[in-house]
Amino acid sequence: MFHYLAPILSDIWGPFRLLESYTVLMAFGAGTAAIFTWFFLPRVWNFLPADQGRQNAVDSHKAKNKPTGGGFFIIIFMLPWLFFALPFYPILWEIVGCLALCMLTGYFDDCSVRPWGEVKKGFLDLLIALLTSLVLCQGQTTVLWLPFVKGSFNLPVWGFIPLSTVILWITINATNCSDGVDGLAGILSLLSLFYLAGFMYVVIGNKIVADYLLLPHNSLGAAWAVLLFTGAGALAGYLWYNASPSLILMGDAGSRFLGLFVGIAVMASGNPFLILVVAPVILANGGTGMVKILLLRGLRRMGFDVTPAAGTTTDFSVPTDTTHPSSSARNNMKGHSKKFVDLLHSIRFPLHDHCRNRLGWSDSQVLVRFLLVQTFVTPLLLVILVKLR
Repeated sequence: MFHYLAPILSDIWGPFRLLESYTVLMAFGAGTAAIFTWFFLPRVWNFLPADQGRQNAVDSHKAKNKPTGGGFFIIIFMLPWLFFALPFYPILWEIVGCLALCMLTGYFDDCSVRPWGEVKKGFLDLLIALLTSLVLCQGQTTVLWLPFVKGSFNLPVWGFIPLSTVILWITINATNCSDGVDGLAGILSLLSLFYLAGFMYVVIGNKIVADYLLLPHNSLGAAWAVLLFTGAGALAGYLWYNASPSLILMGDAGSRFLGLFVGIAVMASGNPFLILVVAPVILANGGTGMVKILLLRGLRRMGFDVTPAAGTTTDFSVPTDTTHPSSSARNNMKGHSKKFVDLLHSIRFPLHDHCRNRLGWSDSQVLVRFLLVQTFVTPLLLVILVKLR
């Protein structure tokens, strides 16, 4: 709204022309969304469902009965400020709709007396990722660039949609798996959004800088940055109350929406490998858990016994098969297979649970150490990504 009102209002008072500045719009969107969320969230969170606790999760009793589904209000509270700050480009508002849809699927799960099964949630995530990919490409060829390779190339719709769908599905679920320590998923996502917003505005959205770095220029880069900064502002207002000991939880409504948000910005940047740069800790923390599940289930389908060795505990996500006599089956396995399965069981996933349960880290230590890793690793990898080409 402000972007279009500025020429009219500047005739009344000259300084109103600043409302055309994307820098001002980014600051306005982030600041107002943060303050608005910070002020109103405590007044409405009692309307949210109560957390039921997660079976076998470390310290799940600490979250039980707290308001959950806070992601619902992160979206709701950022919408009015997007209306003022975000230019009316159809693709951006369609993306906002996809984010809201993803949030709602998570919110309905948060409200459910019996949590949805992983198949149902995974299928819904896949549909949302597919829909979002269609919106991102707008049915047209997409320009992509890759690390360590000069120039760019055109990826047709039939190639972009499956690639984007897979990446978005992974970011949704990796972020959801990372949500287990007060403030962890939120602060890591906040960092990712800030890095991506700065990259879209300063690098991809600036033709001079993009040409110098041999990157494809995105004419909507600055507008993307307004969307990202406004969403980051609303998230920051929520995190004020999610600091340990938390007063409210984001639930699936928040973690799934944030995962999609980060994935969307990565695909909009034109380089799918950027997800490894801006969200390395989220992928290592949550994504590796999905890899563990796939490996164990694959081994089980191949006829291997994947039950833990005697005296070994495992996390809630590990598939076990109690129909086989564990001791005799394990004795018939080859030595390397035994060691590999035992190694998988020796590491809890998400990694933040391993750090708390096996290494004895406190919640604060997990949060600060994970935050430090992502804070320092991302700028280093970003420089390598854009310069070594």
